[in-house]
Amino acid sequence: MPKESTSFRHLIWFEDLRREDVAEVGGKNSSLGEMVSQLEPLGVKVPGGFATTSDAFRLYVKENNLGDIIKETMEKLDAGKITLAVAGKTVREAVIHGEFPAATRDAIVEAYKELSKRAGKENVDVAVRSSATAEDLPDASF
Repeated sequence: MPKESTSFRHLIWFEDLRREDVAEVGGKNSSLGEMVSQLEPLGVKVPGGFATTSDAFRLYVKENNLGDIIKETMEKLDAGKITLAVAGKTVREAVIHGEFPAATRDAIVEAYKELSKRAGKENVDVAVRSSATAEDLPDASF
C-alpha cells in the first residue's frame, strides 16, 4: 500500500500527464494529458481537468478495509457459498459506502475549486469518467 510521502500524489492535472502515466491514471486520462500537451499549443481546445491516481485508489482500498472484504468475498465465491451476483453486490456496496481518506478528499476539493477558477465559474460542471489502469491492455475485457 502506498505511504503518503513526497512521491505520493492523490491527483494529477491533465496538462502534467503523458502517455507514460497509464499505470498511474489509466488510458483515458493519460491520453487526455497527451491531447492537452500536443493539441492546445495548436489552438485546439481540450477540456481541462485532473485525474485521481492509482495511489489514491489503493489508499481508498486500504483505509476502507476493502482488500479484506474482497478477499473474504472471493473465498466464499470460490467455495460455492455465494453466487457471482451476490459477490459482485457485496464488493460494489463496500466500495460505494467507503469514505475518501481526508487527504484525498481535500486534494479533490481543492482541485475542483482550481478547475472552477480556471473556467471562470463558481461551480463548474464536470464529467467524471472511469479510467482503469488495466482497461486498455490488449487482453483486458470488461
